[in-house]
Amino acid sequence: MTPETVMGLGIDGMKVALALALALALALALALAAPLLLAALISGLIISLLQAATQINEMTLSFIPKIIAVFITAVVAGPWMLQLFIEYTRQLITQLPQLIG
Repeated sequence: MTPETVMGLGIDGMKVALALALALALALALALAAPLLLAALISGLIISLLQAATQINEMTLSFIPKIIAVFITAVVAGPWMLQLFIEYTRQLITQLPQLIG
């Protein structure tokens, strides 16, 4: 879109462009958070099953493995997450004239 077409859209067009930018931001936030949340969920479930089987109810026993699992997931998925974030930032900067009007 050129600036002339954006100016022709008016306020309603700018609202649509901002809504699309917000939708992309929310999708990115979900994509970035999902691996870390899934790692914490899976490790928490496994530790809870082990605690139920052994009847050991120690709070640190469930907390430390979650932290380790999230850290390992962040290290493994970090480059992919950074690439997603850089691509989103690049898209946002190139669409900035369209969003401003």
